[in-house]
Amino acid sequence: MNDIANSKAAVVDKLVIIGAGLIGSSVARAAKQYCAAKSIIIADQNKAVLDEAQALAIADGYFDDAGEAVQDADLVILAVPVGAMASVGEYIAAHLKSGSIVSDVGSVKNSVLLALAPIISDHVHLIPGHPVAGTEKSGPSAGFASLFDGRWCILTPPDGVDAAACSTLKAFWEQLGSTVEVMSAPHHDLVLAITSHVPHLIAYNIVGTANDLETVTRSEVIKYSAGGFRDFTRIAASDPTMWRDVFLNNKEAVLEMLGRFSEDLTALQRAIRWEDGDALFELFSRTREIRRSIIDAGQDENAPDFGRKH
Repeated sequence: MNDIANSKAAVVDKLVIIGAGLIGSSVARAAKQYCAAKSIIIADQNKAVLDEAQALAIADGYFDDAGEAVQDADLVILAVPVGAMASVGEYIAAHLKSGSIVSDVGSVKNSVLLALAPIISDHVHLIPGHPVAGTEKSGPSAGFASLFDGRWCILTPPDGVDAAACSTLKAFWEQLGSTVEVMSAPHHDLVLAITSHVPHLIAYNIVGTANDLETVTRSEVIKYSAGGFRDFTRIAASDPTMWRDVFLNNKEAVLEMLGRFSEDLTALQRAIRWEDGDALFELFSRTREIRRSIIDAGQDENAPDFGRKH
């Protein structure tokens, strides 16, 4: 991947990333390693985060003022919590040059589109995006260039978007190693509600339930977490600000999927109560095949113990 990417010309001249967390710093690293931009600028109003990013030398320039950073930018990527998109967009809007592209990396798309569309000038191309990649860690040091290799990046352009701008953004993510898919913002939010948002909500909830149990001590939960609880705690360690904003901004789709999940959980309870072994076996067999198809699609590895190093 590296040799192929390094042989390509830069997709954009000036890339500005607002927010130097896990995703923002990974975009900077990947754009640098795969030569996707001639100049890479990071903006973050948090001085400690900005200093950490600068110490890691993952960009060519560093700004604590996003408005100053985006001047003359060809591509601006908002790598901030979904709830902060509107305020950041409003702050930088007057500083964007005509013909520039504004995108983001949030895992909710319709609310981002509705928040930014009235703010961003008609002379600027607004194309929300979502790289479906990440870890439970956060901060500039958590990022790495290969985060997007072989992963999906979903673009949700509004109606009437400039085709050339959309092609440029698609080429940018492809140069970072992603496979790009285009869909509507509402459809994206429904898909991600079941594949990402509800699983995170379940993880947060089950960890909280274990912590609240009076008959099981916290030390026992930690001591015997080598079972499924260990895997739940991994995603329950994700950034709380980001996930708070995700659920508040995708509540309709999340509530719809939670309703469906609750119905299926009730059916599962009934099967256990009535000792319906056939129903349980059928469900577990079907879900096992889905897990195998995820591995076959290259979205996870088939290593022993879920790839954990020993």
